[in-house]
Amino acid sequence: MMATMGYITPEITGKLPGFLSPSAGLKFADIPNGLAAISKVPVAGWAQIAAYFGFVEFSGGFDDYKSGTPGDYGFKVLTSSDPEEKTKKLSAELANGRLAMMAIIGMFFQDGLTGSAWGDWANYTASPLRAFEKELGAQAPLGFWDPLGLSSDGDLYSFKRRRSVELKHGRICMLATMGYITPEVAGKFPGYLSPSNKLLFSDIPNGLAAISKVPLAGWIQIFGYCAYCEISAGYDADVNKRTPGDMGWNPPIFSGNDPETKTRRLNAELANGRLAMMAIIGMFFQDGLTGSAWGDWANYTDSPLRAFENELGVQAPVGFWDPAGFTADGSVEDFKRRRATEIKHGRISMLATMGYITPEITGKFPGYLSPSAGLKFADVPNGLAAISKVPAAGWGQILAYMAFCEVSQEQTPGTDAYAGDFGFKVLTAADPAEKTKKLNAEIANGRLAMMAIIGMFFQDGLTGSAWGDWANYTASPLRAFENELGVQAPVGFWDPAGFTADGSVEDFKRRRATEIKHGRISMLATMGYITPEITGKFPGYLSPSAGLKFADVPNGLAAISKVPAAGWGQILAYMAFCEVSQEQTPGTDAYAGDFGFKVLTAADPAEKTKKLNAEIANGRLAMMAIIGMFFQDGLTGSAWGDWANYTASPLRAFENELGVQAPVGFWDPAGFTADGSVEDFKRRRATEIKHGRISMLATMGYITPEITGKFPGYLSPSAGLKFADVPNGLAAISKVPAAGWGQILAYMAFCEVSQEQTPGTDAYAGDFGFKVLTAADPAEKTKKLNAEIANGRLAMMAIIGMFFQDGLTGSAWGDWANYTASPLR
Repeated sequence: MMATMGYITPEITGKLPGFLSPSAGLKFADIPNGLAAISKVPVAGWAQIAAYFGFVEFSGGFDDYKSGTPGDYGFKVLTSSDPEEKTKKLSAELANGRLAMMAIIGMFFQDGLTGSAWGDWANYTASPLRAFEKELGAQAPLGFWDPLGLSSDGDLYSFKRRRSVELKHGRICMLATMGYITPEVAGKFPGYLSPSNKLLFSDIPNGLAAISKVPLAGWIQIFGYCAYCEISAGYDADVNKRTPGDMGWNPPIFSGNDPETKTRRLNAELANGRLAMMAIIGMFFQDGLTGSAWGDWANYTDSPLRAFENELGVQAPVGFWDPAGFTADGSVEDFKRRRATEIKHGRISMLATMGYITPEITGKFPGYLSPSAGLKFADVPNGLAAISKVPAAGWGQILAYMAFCEVSQEQTPGTDAYAGDFGFKVLTAADPAEKTKKLNAEIANGRLAMMAIIGMFFQDGLTGSAWGDWANYTASPLRAFENELGVQAPVGFWDPAGFTADGSVEDFKRRRATEIKHGRISMLATMGYITPEITGKFPGYLSPSAGLKFADVPNGLAAISKVPAAGWGQILAYMAFCEVSQEQTPGTDAYAGDFGFKVLTAADPAEKTKKLNAEIANGRLAMMAIIGMFFQDGLTGSAWGDWANYTASPLRAFENELGVQAPVGFWDPAGFTADGSVEDFKRRRATEIKHGRISMLATMGYITPEITGKFPGYLSPSAGLKFADVPNGLAAISKVPAAGWGQILAYMAFCEVSQEQTPGTDAYAGDFGFKVLTAADPAEKTKKLNAEIANGRLAMMAIIGMFFQDGLTGSAWGDWANYTASPLR
């Protein structure tokens, strides 16, 4: 374990400063990493190493395995006075040690083979694995990946045969996966699967249970089709004469006459097939375990995971989520230990995240961080670079504080501190239910902060900027697409999933063409939903032969069941016409979305680009819209998801609460009230009222001095500070004296503690007894509080806008004269 860490640590954190051997003039920086370091160790160093070995052996005695537990040298970090705890820790140490033994042997092998401590792949120039780096299936991010060494002999025929087999298995699994999913989503075919056996399609269960229903003739058809696929293409012909997986069938969707296009599509097929192989195995496992094709969680009644469904941290929407199976053994002790660790990591990450953000927004403290070292707070850079500026005494304080947090509380299993309650009643509470709610909120915030701080570290390490300034990514492949179609304000080029990270222009353009087509279909579909609702339906017959009138066709998803066979034929024929009537190979106008309809495009390139950009934006909106309509329709049976159908919705509970106002009524797009909790709703409403009041005061504080001027005289006579000296806006913060901050905080504290604000009290609902805002008449009070909420909401938006303008221009009103470079000029 020590050797493995010795390999890894210098690569990540760098080496120690100064000299390893002053007498020999040998610096730590002169020591290479890995096996090469052995040659640099001076004689005195070997003597120290040997002496330390001897000390460890002699001080612990040679008979630890006879007189005690093997490996117990009295270091109570690794062991414990509790025999059970000691056994657990030593078992963990053994497991880690075994892993480290494998790791260090691998590192030695790589180092000896390549001369690099990390076994740089570039040094394996003669490896037989090089033969397959450009083959089908070698895809980012792993590249060519063969952990079992199946291709280590470099045999090309064996490789191609395995690739062919993989493609076939992937195709079968894709069909099988769709066979599981489709009947659940789309339903089953009407009529008979086997008329002679009177077997209806609807009689076939989904999943593994379907096997028992397949008649003998069905099995013969299945095997016959498999044999046809194998024989018609020629046995092993794809391996010996063609590309693995090429069975001579070249539909334009799956392959193509262009070798590069065929390779790209076969690569996509391989990736999808691999995913399908994993998916179908998971479905088989769920089906076999629960008897349900979808592995219904309700069937896992004896699962050890049930033990943790009501523990801290189990929150919507995923509930109890443990994809790595850490809790599969059902150990409550291990679960609680991990939860306590998670809470601590979350707290540290929340502090770290705030430490990144706060100096960027509020600036740094004035004065010195270390007077003795002449180090000012202003001299400490933000982000990872700050680590190099922390003096030794600072590290001592940090470690001392961490040690205090750890040792000041009894954290043995079963104690409050072990569960994360350190007695700070801001985070916890005397009320168990309130404590649980706050700790749950803290866990959720901590999880978010852990993700955030890792992202910040990554950006900082990659760009040298705590905020990962995009201007530093000058060589990023994403730069290639900044001026492409679809790159629009306000997000600019936005690719959070990293589809374009490889910089492939061809892939980018293919995805863009696909996006345009999907957007067009979605715009037509969205209009198809909306138009009949607004303008009504066509008169007459949709299908005279079937006696089907347009008026008989319902709106939305239900219309699918009414389309006659000839209608489906027309739809498919039109789609085929759109696809084959244009030459859509890369580089053509149609490939970029220009099908020659000059309503959507234009002979002028600039006008064409503008229209296609508008079309992409509208298509994106339509894709979101049609999915929402499908969801509403499927949920309520109404194309518009009529609110009247949601009679049992928990949101109904809040339709008559304060703040529900025209024109939107009760509006909760983020779903905060989806659980129907009245307590949470009222707490959020009370918070909203307070935030609104503060924002109204702040907005007035911005506006009033600009209109009426400032007070005469002194704000602080002792400091010689006049009201006239205080600038308007954010700049005023720097002028407030310490006594002023004290008064502000004291007033805030008075407002909070002067009233009883427990749930159910008047103050909890926003009524602090100021009868200007409320009234003895309940109806009048409600009207005034509703008006106050509306004004507060407006003020919250207003003050954020003012802050933004002020921070951007240095003027509380965002003086237009400061926008000298604005394109609006």
